[in-house]
Amino acid sequence: MTTDINLPGNILNSLKNEQLQAEEEIFQWTKQWYPIAVVEFLEPARPHAMQLLGKDIVLWRDSAGKWRCFEDFCPHRLAPLSQGRVEADGTLLCAYHAWRFDAEGKCVSIPQSLDKQTEEKNCDNPKSCAVVYPTQENQGLLWVWGEGGEEAQLESQWRKPRLVPELEENSEQVEQFFWNFRDLPYGWDYFMENVADPAHVPVSHHGIVGDRYKDAKYYDMIPTRKISTQDGFAFEIQPTTGNIEQAIHDFQPPCHMRISSTPKDGGKFILALYATPTHPGWCRHIGCQVFVKNPQGKKPQGLSIFGLPLPTWLGHVLASLFLHQDMVFLHYQEKTIAQRKQGKWLDAVFTPNPQDKMVITFRQWLDKRAGGGIPWAEGYSHDLPLGEIEHQKLFDVWTTHTQHCTVCQNALANINRLKVSAYVVAAVCFLLAVVLDARMVATQAILEKSVAVLPPAGFWLALGGGILFAVVGYLLQKFSRLFYVYEFQHFRNP
Repeated sequence: MTTDINLPGNILNSLKNEQLQAEEEIFQWTKQWYPIAVVEFLEPARPHAMQLLGKDIVLWRDSAGKWRCFEDFCPHRLAPLSQGRVEADGTLLCAYHAWRFDAEGKCVSIPQSLDKQTEEKNCDNPKSCAVVYPTQENQGLLWVWGEGGEEAQLESQWRKPRLVPELEENSEQVEQFFWNFRDLPYGWDYFMENVADPAHVPVSHHGIVGDRYKDAKYYDMIPTRKISTQDGFAFEIQPTTGNIEQAIHDFQPPCHMRISSTPKDGGKFILALYATPTHPGWCRHIGCQVFVKNPQGKKPQGLSIFGLPLPTWLGHVLASLFLHQDMVFLHYQEKTIAQRKQGKWLDAVFTPNPQDKMVITFRQWLDKRAGGGIPWAEGYSHDLPLGEIEHQKLFDVWTTHTQHCTVCQNALANINRLKVSAYVVAAVCFLLAVVLDARMVATQAILEKSVAVLPPAGFWLALGGGILFAVVGYLLQKFSRLFYVYEFQHFRNP
């Protein structure tokens, strides 16, 4: 049934209350906001293919500068709109037969029509419309509602996305570092399970955050917020270590894990982590660091080297050093548990320590309050076996990040230009050294000197410059590889 978007406020509130009561019984995955992309990293001149809950969607920006989301098919012959074009008039063109769609999904042009009257008639047919998903831009992220259609436009107004409250304050005490994103080769639930597990951090991320031999210590996890179908739950780490007064992990479904730590001298450090379920065995991670200064204006310590004021592109590149340290564990862990098929998750694992309390609670929330898992779109099964991914492809950075990030693409182009320039200068220096050496040999021959003379200073300067620029070019070439792939093995991490 289609609901009139202009219903009176009292009726809207009644419908909303009825829906929320029903939703408390089981989590409604499709009636939620999901962060899909970081707006500043999107190329506005073209459409972008994405997936959400197993559905193919396309993101594009209209003439008003607003990002839109359609299901990724043209209603004509179901060709992907993501392979189309964003035209100068702000419409989305299907590059198969040139049908055009406006920001509301209405078809505005069918060029193969017999005449203008026939074209208008066919464009007015609801079957010619694209399926539109509600969108909004908030805190630098593009959010997409989990359902499309007219009723979704109404329902999406009843719920707010899982934002970071501190970023709403617009205070000089709050400082946000850049957003990062990555498509990860493991499921949404394994991402959330991982970030609900602080015990793995000094072990998996040895050398970056902690020491596997010194910092794997006992602690308890104390629930601080009662479990709720809609609002999740939170746990506090006790006891804390070092300068930390309080540390809380707060799960806010469907996509947000807020990890906050409060130093003893005040302020707060927040890891705002999101994971959007794209398709089985994959999720899109988006995250940033938020710093709240103490009354004296001191900023708390961030996440290792990532707490330094790095350029955005460099932070994105170096993120692989961190993300790949536990990525392999999570990918194969998901495969192993899926293959065993022992029923409940708790039957397949052994969790004797209190550090696993939050992970167990998460699995209980998923099993008892959220239907046991994500209801993937038609064509996907919740029990669908995970596809085989070659071990080396797990470390693919280009496909999972760089090709979708304009900041990294621009940085890579600049690095490649510098690399070529360095090699050209090196070649010129070597050529100059050869010329200077040849001139010296010729001069010796003319003067008929039999005693060998060392080459002039210019020769050595040219040779040294050639070697220096050749090394710089090689290092830039090696560094640029991080935009494509970064392989990691724990046995090589001392």
